[in-house]
Amino acid sequence: MEIRAITLSDSRAFLDLLLRLDNETKFMMFEPGERDSSEKLIENHLSNLSESIGAFIGAFEHEVCVGFISISRGCTNRAKHSAYVVMGVASSFTGKGIGKLLFAEGEAWAKKHNITRLELTVMTHNINALKLYEKMGFENEGLKKNSLLVDGNYVDEYYMGKIFEGGIAK
Repeated sequence: MEIRAITLSDSRAFLDLLLRLDNETKFMMFEPGERDSSEKLIENHLSNLSESIGAFIGAFEHEVCVGFISISRGCTNRAKHSAYVVMGVASSFTGKGIGKLLFAEGEAWAKKHNITRLELTVMTHNINALKLYEKMGFENEGLKKNSLLVDGNYVDEYYMGKIFEGGIAK
C-alpha cells in the first residue's frame, strides 16, 4: 500500500475511486450518477490546488486508488488556521488500517502548513467512521439535525473537530 499525494497522472484512478464510492456507500455526499464524471474536471481541480490551500492524498494498491483524504484550508485570515477533511475508502479495503495511514499523512500536511484545527462531518449512524475519527483524536462538537436527505429520509450528522497546539494534537 502506497500513501502519497494524488497527482495529475492519478486523475483517472482518483475519479474511478470517487465513482466507486458513489455507488457502494450512502455515507458519501454524491448519489450514483450525480457526480460529473469528466476526468478533465478532476485534472483541473488537482492542477488548480495550491500546496498551501489544500491536499488530496491517496492510498494506492498497484496503481489503483483505493482511498483518499482531502484537506481544504480556510481562505480568510480568520479561518486559515482551520481545515475541512473529507475521507473515503473503498469498501473492500476498509478495516485494514488505511484510514489511519491517510489521517497520519493528512495531519503531517496540516502541521507543515500551520493548521491548528481539523474538522469534518459524519452521519450519526456511520459507526465505523465514528470509531476511526474518535481513535484519531476527533471530538464530537455538535449535532446537525436533518443535515442530509438520503433515500427520502433525513439523516443527522455530527460535527467533529481536532485541535493542534504547537503542532501537537490536543
